[in-house]
Amino acid sequence: RDLHRVDRRQRKMCIRDRDMKKKDLLVAAGISQSTLSKMGRNENVNTDILVKVCKALDCDIGDILEIAKNNHE
Repeated sequence: RDLHRVDRRQRKMCIRDRDMKKKDLLVAAGISQSTLSKMGRNENVNTDILVKVCKALDCDIGDILEIAKNNHE
C-alpha cells in the first residue's frame, strides 16, 4: 500500500517563490493554523484542503504532494 504525504519542503518553496508568509497562506487558502501544522507534520489532510492550498499558491497538486512508498511492504 502506498502512503501519501505532503512534502513540506516543496510547499515551503512555493510559499517562498510567491513571497508569502505562512500567515498569508492561511488567509489566502482559508485554512486554519492547525491544518497547516498537520501538513507540516506530514499528517493526513482532506483533499479539499490541498486544493485550497494549490489555488492560493497558484500551483499544481504535484508541487506540494509527494507519493512515498510504505516501508512496511
